[in-house]
Amino acid sequence: MLKKILAIAAMITVAGAASAVDMSQVEKKIDLKDGSTIYIFKDGKMGMEDKLGRPAYMQPGTAMETKDGKRIIMNGNEVWRVDELLHQGHKG
Repeated sequence: MLKKILAIAAMITVAGAASAVDMSQVEKKIDLKDGSTIYIFKDGKMGMEDKLGRPAYMQPGTAMETKDGKRIIMNGNEVWRVDELLHQGHKG
């Protein structure tokens, strides 16, 4: 019974590590005019961090203005990926 529990715990740990997001998956990080940040991942999807450093929801297709005045359109809404990026190393 103990072996089964340990095997299940090991599988859960491996599955969690496989789904973790790291900065190597980020293609570009763009600062927006309102103080928030957009992360563009290598697969083209985007996630947003608000000006207070929290993952934030942004409706796909929403136009945003960068600090340098350019406009970009939100593609996807990868809140969970941004959450993983912001909390790397904080899980015990």
